[in-house]
Amino acid sequence: MQTSCFSLGIILGNNISTERNAMLRLLSAVGLLCAALSISSARAQNAATMIVGYPPGGATDLMARIMQPELAIALNGQIVVKNTAGANGTVGALELARSRPDGTTILLAPGGSLVLTPHTRGAPFQQADFLPICQVTAALVVMMTPQDSGFRSLQDVIARAREMRGTLPYASTGPGGTPHISMIALERLTGIEMNHIPFRGSGEVMQAMVSKQVPLFTDQGNLVRQYNLHPIAVFSEARTQEFPDTPTMRELGYDLVFTIWSGLYAPAGTPTVVLDRIEAACQRMMAAPAVVEGMRRMDMPIQYRSRADFTAYHAAEYARFGRLVQEFNLRVN
Repeated sequence: MQTSCFSLGIILGNNISTERNAMLRLLSAVGLLCAALSISSARAQNAATMIVGYPPGGATDLMARIMQPELAIALNGQIVVKNTAGANGTVGALELARSRPDGTTILLAPGGSLVLTPHTRGAPFQQADFLPICQVTAALVVMMTPQDSGFRSLQDVIARAREMRGTLPYASTGPGGTPHISMIALERLTGIEMNHIPFRGSGEVMQAMVSKQVPLFTDQGNLVRQYNLHPIAVFSEARTQEFPDTPTMRELGYDLVFTIWSGLYAPAGTPTVVLDRIEAACQRMMAAPAVVEGMRRMDMPIQYRSRADFTAYHAAEYARFGRLVQEFNLRVN
């Protein structure tokens, strides 16, 4: 049966007149239901597994739920999403590294967990343990704050951080990830020190911001519109169509450029013929109208790269982050 439980969320969403935020909350709730059913589904039939190294309901999980039905169709089989959360994606990556290289297990991961975390925290795996299959998205990294926080500009943040001397809290979805490292780099360049508060996922961060535990969050730009936040600055090379009125860090005098890109990976040793099959399915999946529309609803920009291009890009990003970690002394204890 090709219809996944996430399809229920699409069906419901198409029959409810609602704003984007309500739709995303609906999809998140269905994602939680899917996660609960995934293990029993996998046991009931010979299904391929897509590992997600983050909790249900977060951005990576929602992307997986959007992709799942179309990938199953493209591969002519069942795909079960398995949430293996922990250590900013490291636990899920390690599970993939230990999986059989036969095409029955793949990983959907943001690049930071594979090309950045090993430099900043060390990791129980090597780059040679993975084979990139395709890149699927590339999201802007944005510093954001609630509308009523009192912060309207980066200058406001820096001034408050200097007043509070290391106690101004900011959130991330885990130590050593791209958003966390972007903030550490900013601290190094500005000479300020803030108080990093890690959470397991963006859903938990939003709850903390509503309860005024933290006023700052740096993460994927789609969260700004999803939760009606105020964008302070974008870590991009130039102003973007998504945030035309928001300055870049470069404009503000800090040469910091980061993106949160995500892709599919297979374990090392997976035969080329299997990789070719999954890559073709990935290309078909990312062009499917349901995926294009789902990503649009999430405000998640699609960025497809083939296996060859993604392999080269992954290697270049691994080297770039290695240099950044050395330059800014970004290792995380």
